[in-house]
Amino acid sequence: MFESRGLAEILLSVFPLVLLFELPAYLLCWLGVISYALRRKARPQLDAFRPRVSCVVTCYSEGRDVGKTVETLIEQTYPGVIEILIMVDGAVQNRATYLAAREWQEAARRHPSRILKILPKRTRGGRVSSLNAGRHFATGEVVLALDGDTSFDNDMVWQITRPFADPQVAGVSGALRVRNAAASLVARLQALEYMLTIQLARTGLTTFNTVNNISGAFGAFRGSLLDSLGGWDAGTAEDLDLTLRIKKRFGPGERYRIVHQPLAMGHTDAPTEWKVFFKQRLRWDGDLFYLYVRKHWHSLRPGLLGWRNFIMLMWTGVYFQLVMPFIIVGATLWLVWSLPWPVLLAVLGLTYLFYTLLTGTLFLSYLLLLSERRRQDWPYLAFVPLFPFFTFASRVWNAFATLAELVTRQHLDSSMAPWWVLRKTRY
Repeated sequence: MFESRGLAEILLSVFPLVLLFELPAYLLCWLGVISYALRRKARPQLDAFRPRVSCVVTCYSEGRDVGKTVETLIEQTYPGVIEILIMVDGAVQNRATYLAAREWQEAARRHPSRILKILPKRTRGGRVSSLNAGRHFATGEVVLALDGDTSFDNDMVWQITRPFADPQVAGVSGALRVRNAAASLVARLQALEYMLTIQLARTGLTTFNTVNNISGAFGAFRGSLLDSLGGWDAGTAEDLDLTLRIKKRFGPGERYRIVHQPLAMGHTDAPTEWKVFFKQRLRWDGDLFYLYVRKHWHSLRPGLLGWRNFIMLMWTGVYFQLVMPFIIVGATLWLVWSLPWPVLLAVLGLTYLFYTLLTGTLFLSYLLLLSERRRQDWPYLAFVPLFPFFTFASRVWNAFATLAELVTRQHLDSSMAPWWVLRKTRY
């Protein structure tokens, strides 16, 4: 069937999807990063802005690791007041974390501008319950939502509060590095993924005010807007959910902005085993369908989001994260079924080469324009040839997770919250 068709003709039947949808998105992010790099050199720092900051740290099973988080918050160079609220969920069965946090009370007393409060919740209610309880006690103009196993550079609060000097800024996404990247191959690949998807992509999208998510492990919000929204909603993927709820207030005139701050650096642990990695992504990717289709589909319209955010959300959110995985799986199966083996290997080889060059270009852009630890980051160039395989496996798994959510509503069975909390959601 395909003997009379040239390899170029076969490639042209597959690559339009890449050329029309993928490359423009990468080009847009790349141009945004260049714009950011130029503006960073020209724009003066806003050191005079020193709002009161409340850090809501959600804890469940961190144990002594919570000490890293508390220590790095106490030792911030920020001269303003930092209120540290340690929300220990299920403190009865989580006593080790509670006691580990209490060990830092004396250290906090030695810093007059640091206020450490350890607030145990005797009954487990999940992450959203802890965040909303912390919001109730928070007194800061800026509220940070942080994970109990995430540590920070000592200038993090300086960096993440600076965008709030602009009254239109509603939230700021912090940068994340994989702290345990050296533990395994899958951890190193996730570290490279964080560089490209969190640092590079979100920095580029910031230029166009189209940041798609504020990470749950490390995000900052204007306290007054957070209060007007009523805090976080029950359910899973509370980070993307809150981001979408903020974007609903943008409107055609874009009254608000969501910013990614690549200089505000946090360090978190990633799964070090493939089994744990895929289990985590099963929840993450399934939650995307839950939020985009079940919960927020009726409000994904330009009248609420503004045209720019509507287009980018449908493009980089719904299409990239929900539709493209099925296109990739379908196209791969079609190629395997239809093509002779020599032609199939040639097509797959050229596809791999294309994505390897694309990944390498994006990584070098990150390294030259964004990385604040170049000596630490440049060895990841050796993992670029493996990254297309990692991405392909992730996208295939994304399709499976979407189907699992569609059929089983798996977001109602999550380790992030007890079943009696999740069952109260309406979706």
